[in-house]
Amino acid sequence: MTFLSTPLRQTITELTKQEHTPFFVYDLDGLLSHLKPLTEQSVVKLWYAVKANPLSNVIQTLDKAGFDFDVASNGELDQVLRQGIDASRVLNTGPAKSKRQIQHFLSQGVRTFVAESHNQVKWLNDAAEDLNIQLRILLRVQLRWPEGEKNPLGGDSLTPFGLGVEQWHSLQISKYQALNFVGLHIFQWGNMLSTEKLAQLWTQMVPPLKALADNLGFKLDILDLGGGLGIPYSENDAQLTWPTLIDALAQIKASAGATELWMELGRYAVGEFGHYANPVVEQKQNYDEHQLIMSGGINHLLRPAVTNQAFPCELLRNSSAASRSYVLHGPLCTALDNLGYHTLPKDIHEQDWLVFSQCGAYGFTESMPYFLCHELPAEYVIEHGKICHVRAMQHASDYLR
Repeated sequence: MTFLSTPLRQTITELTKQEHTPFFVYDLDGLLSHLKPLTEQSVVKLWYAVKANPLSNVIQTLDKAGFDFDVASNGELDQVLRQGIDASRVLNTGPAKSKRQIQHFLSQGVRTFVAESHNQVKWLNDAAEDLNIQLRILLRVQLRWPEGEKNPLGGDSLTPFGLGVEQWHSLQISKYQALNFVGLHIFQWGNMLSTEKLAQLWTQMVPPLKALADNLGFKLDILDLGGGLGIPYSENDAQLTWPTLIDALAQIKASAGATELWMELGRYAVGEFGHYANPVVEQKQNYDEHQLIMSGGINHLLRPAVTNQAFPCELLRNSSAASRSYVLHGPLCTALDNLGYHTLPKDIHEQDWLVFSQCGAYGFTESMPYFLCHELPAEYVIEHGKICHVRAMQHASDYLR
């Protein structure tokens, strides 16, 4: 299975003639084609989870496609606003909303928030009263089941995201006159690839959420299911189909009795449209394993070390050599710098480049770029059929002081 189209392979090959260190390429034309059908439905309102990829050009493409924006930090907010997007189209999520951050968001015009704790509810109300404004509030709920899977978002594990139903029961919403409690938010699973499993989880969520809204005394106008929609990282992975998902979401919306259904898409929106080109330093055999040492590793792509799941990888040039299994290592002085096991041609050498795909989400900005003072990667976008160099490679001397 190849994740690289022939035109994209040719484009990256040309770029390697001028780049000598790793770089990213984002196909914005392909991204826009993928995004437009997602918004052509009336079942769910879509927000873009900026944490997936905050590159200006990516945000602009999501804006063109009709998404609004889920931001979780001052930096993400400022980046979104710099693209000319109005603050009324921003939803503030994230577990660490300090008083200072809340004040910054309010000063920039944001009026819709997901509250993660009793403290945040009070801080939001106090800040809104000081400004004589009204805020829309969703409470984030964390549910637990006796048996459930684990993943980086927590699954059934205890996380800092939101509170359990019992903890929210003691909230007296009548005390907070500057807040309009409009809904509930829940998001506990990431990179799900089964519509059936997603529908099952969503269905389980509805009764306790409806009961909580009733207990607190507000109408569940908005049910926010977060994200969690996955993309394939190997040829054996299943793949979600959007029409099937919409059918499932329509049933969930009806059963919840919600006026609006929301989701914040990150990986599912942008993940398949980013690629990372990485030069080979050397091939060697160590005991019974064949190893490839790469110019870039988890300093540019941390996800394999976090999830134990590698990005798909291909040799950039064509090869007729037989294949073998390699374990790929980056340049950092830690055994954590492992990009996974990959089946690649035997004739790989130090003039070769490998290309990692599905890197449009949780790529460079999720990584640990400053360890060992390697170069920061260049970034390119393809838009309207043309290549644009949006960030040059940076040497350590550019960012070290």
